[in-house]
Amino acid sequence: MEGLSNFIKKKRKAVGLTQEMFAQKAGVSITVIRKIEQGKTNLNMSVVNHVLSMFGSVLVPVDIKEVSNEKS
Repeated sequence: MEGLSNFIKKKRKAVGLTQEMFAQKAGVSITVIRKIEQGKTNLNMSVVNHVLSMFGSVLVPVDIKEVSNEKS
């Protein structure tokens, strides 16, 4: 399973945006994008979902058993 930080970074780069450009398009500070891409854990979920919505995604709970099965 791909982590949040890798998902955002990969998607951002795929559309050819710098962190600064992406932050501006998403309407958040560049600090928010940097924190997400650095894997910081003290993030506001509504802000994370706002950023994810730029790629048609949202943060949702997943059964830990599903994640464990994917790694096997």
